[in-house]
Amino acid sequence: MSTPHDIRLAVEPVLGPLGLVVEDVTVSQAGKRSVVRVLVDPDISGLDTTDTTSPVGGLSLDAVADATRAVGDGLDASDVMGEAPYVLEVSSPGVGRPLTTHDHFRRQVGRLVEVVHADGNDTGRLVDVRADTIAIEVAPTKKTPGRTVQLALDRIERGTVQVEFTRPPTTENADLAPDESSSEPEEEN
Repeated sequence: MSTPHDIRLAVEPVLGPLGLVVEDVTVSQAGKRSVVRVLVDPDISGLDTTDTTSPVGGLSLDAVADATRAVGDGLDASDVMGEAPYVLEVSSPGVGRPLTTHDHFRRQVGRLVEVVHADGNDTGRLVDVRADTIAIEVAPTKKTPGRTVQLALDRIERGTVQVEFTRPPTTENADLAPDESSSEPEEEN
């Protein structure tokens, strides 16, 4: 059976041109077949390092489909899987994935996150990710005013993206909001 490391080496070169990186590879057995799971994320190595606050777009279904084709072709071309039958699953890490590295946090700027750290835990909007720190805007409550929390990455035990059913409008999703000007029918003269 091929190792996750061998598979990673075979598929990284085909994902680079798509602007993607391999986040994780797992291989498990399901009967006589291997199940190869490849998690991909947007490549942020080309981001301006002075821009620590701009959101990074997630992966579209089309991008995941393109990645699946590329990974399948890469595995077939490398013969890393040999003749053994396998099932390929390519996806993005998803909301439940723990945020543990700088790149994990950087990809989530603008999202609601919960961070467990040495001094407790905070939930808020991730607004800034620098080389060794992050900033979270914690919303005000009835008992406490809103505040911005600065945390050193090396003091963070884990972070997770929180599911939001209604996200605040941003420049990226503002066009999805209903257009108030179109709520009244226009009068014809």
